[in-house]
Amino acid sequence: MASEPKGPRRPRGALDHRLKRLREQGLKPPIGVYGEDAEAPKARAIVDCGWGRLLFAQTFPDAPAIVEALRSEAPEKRDIAFYIRSPHVVLAAAPQELFLDPSHAYRLDLSTYRAGRRRIDDFLIRRLTSKADADAVNRIYLSRGMVPVAPDFFWSTRDSRVITYFLAEDRATGEILGTVTGVDHMRAFNDTERGTSLWCLAVHPQAAPRGIGEALVRRLAEHFLARGARSLDLSVLHDNTQAIALYEKLGFVRVPVFAVKRKNTINETLFAGPDDCPGLNPYARLIVMEARRRGITVEVSDAEGGFFRLSYGGRSVRCRESLSELTSAVAMSICDDKAVTRRVVERAGLDVPDQMEADGDADLEGFLGKHKALVVKPARGEQGRGVAVGLTRLEDVEAAIARARALSDRVLVEACAEGEDLRLIVIDFRLVAAAVRRPARIVADGTSDVRKLIETQSRRRSAATGGESRIPLDGETERCVQEAGFTLDDVPEAGREFPVRKAANLHTGGTIHDVTDEVHPVLAAAAIKAARAIDIPVVGIDFIVRSPRLPHYVFIEANERPGLANHEPQPTAERFVDLLFPLSLPSAAREARLGRTA
Repeated sequence: MASEPKGPRRPRGALDHRLKRLREQGLKPPIGVYGEDAEAPKARAIVDCGWGRLLFAQTFPDAPAIVEALRSEAPEKRDIAFYIRSPHVVLAAAPQELFLDPSHAYRLDLSTYRAGRRRIDDFLIRRLTSKADADAVNRIYLSRGMVPVAPDFFWSTRDSRVITYFLAEDRATGEILGTVTGVDHMRAFNDTERGTSLWCLAVHPQAAPRGIGEALVRRLAEHFLARGARSLDLSVLHDNTQAIALYEKLGFVRVPVFAVKRKNTINETLFAGPDDCPGLNPYARLIVMEARRRGITVEVSDAEGGFFRLSYGGRSVRCRESLSELTSAVAMSICDDKAVTRRVVERAGLDVPDQMEADGDADLEGFLGKHKALVVKPARGEQGRGVAVGLTRLEDVEAAIARARALSDRVLVEACAEGEDLRLIVIDFRLVAAAVRRPARIVADGTSDVRKLIETQSRRRSAATGGESRIPLDGETERCVQEAGFTLDDVPEAGREFPVRKAANLHTGGTIHDVTDEVHPVLAAAAIKAARAIDIPVVGIDFIVRSPRLPHYVFIEANERPGLANHEPQPTAERFVDLLFPLSLPSAAREARLGRTA
C-alpha cells in the first residue's frame, strides 16, 4: 500500500534467495504488505484496512502462522483471516482464541459480468476525496454497527493502488449515502489468480434513493474489470438475506472458503451463541448490550414491552427502555401531559408556542387567523400518533382534531413554528446527543404510484430500524401528498422528491441526523434547563429551530422515554448505564468523568 511504512532495504542477493525459497514451497511472493522485514521473512500477505487487517490465508505456510498473525490484532480492531479452506485445522491451533465467522464467501466471475441498465439520476458514485468524506463514511459505519476507521487512515490511503473507496453522493444535497471498499490482490501480493475483494458495503439506513448498494457494487466490479482482474470476492453474514439477494442477483456464487476471527468484544455477538433476549426492540437492546459488556446482570421481564432489570454490585434497577426507576412518577406525569409540560418549562424561562385546548368554546378560526399555520396533537400520546403539522385550512384543523380525539379526550392546538425539528438527549443533566429529525419523504422513480413509493420507503425504514419506523397510510399522509399536488394513485415524474408527513417523528417514517458537535450552546443550555425544571434524569427535549447552529428555538415537548438508538456516534447507552451504575465504569474513566463534572 502506498501509505504503509517501508521496511529496511534488503540486499538483492537476499531478496532473490527469499523468492527462490517461496517458489520451492509453492507460495506466492507477497509484495508491499506489512510484516515483511529482513530478520523474519514470512510468506504472508496482510493489508491494513483501517478497521483491522485482512490476512490472505492462502499465502501463509501453515495454521500456526495464521494464529500468530491474528494474535497481533490491535485493540478495538477486527482482523479477518480470509480464504481459509480448512478452518477446523486453524481453529484447533487456538480453540480458545479464535472462532469460525458465520459468513458465506461469494465470488463474481468478472469475465461474465454484465453492466446494469438502470439509469441513476438522484445520486452519483465517486472516489473518496476529502476528510469530510472520511467522516461521512464513519457515520455510515457507526449507523450499521461497523468498526469505524481513523479519518487520517482514509486520507493517507486515498491514492493507494491496493485499497479503493467508492462513495454514493446525493446529487441535490451532497450528502454521502453509501460506501464500499475494494482490495486489489494483484497490487497487494502479486496474486497470480488476479483476484480482488469487496469489503464494507454500507448504505445509510436513512438514505432515500433506491439502488445505492447495487450501484456501488457494480462500480467496484467495473473498476477492477478495467484493471484486468478476473474475479471479485466478498464475505457476507449468513443471515443477511437482503445483501445475499443483491449479490446473487448480480451473479455472485458461493465458494468453499471461510473466514476466521479472534474472540474479542467487537466480535462477541458472532461467537457468543444465540440471542437469549429475543423480541427486544432496538431501544431496549442497545441498553442491554451495553450493560452486558460491563458485566451487569440483565433479566428481561417483558421483551415485547421493553421491560428489563439490571443488577450490579448489590444494586438493582428496573427499566423500560430508557425509562428507569430513577425517573419519578411526578416527572413522568409532567411529560405525559403536553399542556402541563409547556407550563412547567415556560415558568423556567423557555420559549414556548402559543397554545389552546380544542374544546367546544375554542375560537379555532380566530386562532388560525392569528397564526396562519397550526399544529394539532393529543394532550397525551407518544411516537407522533395523532399529530398533524402545518395546517392552514379550518376544515383540516377540525379533521385533525377529530383524529386526535380518538387517541386522547383532550386535544391541543398550537401555533406552528417554522424550522427544523431538533431532539436533544439529556442524561444526568448533561447534553449527550442532538439530532435533527426530518419528516418522511419519497423519491419518484417514474414508474411507481405514490402509494407504492410510500410502501417501499416504509419497508426500508422498518428494516433499517428493527421495525420501529413505518410510514402510515392515513389521513395525515394523504393530506401531505395532496399538498404536494398528487393523490396516492398518481405516478410522479422520475426524480421528484416531496414529504409525505409533516411531523418529523421516527415512528412515522422520519429520519435522524446527528448534529451534536454543532449545536449552539444556547440550545444545549435550554434543554438542560428544561430537564431541571421537570426534575427528570433522562429526557428527550424537542425544539423547533431555525438551525442547530443558531440560538433561536421554540420548545415543543419533553419525552420521558427517549429512544437512545439511532444517535450514532454519540454514546447514549453508555451514559445511561453510567447514570444507573457509576461504579461499573473503570476507575480511570470514573475519575475522569468526575473531574470533568467538577
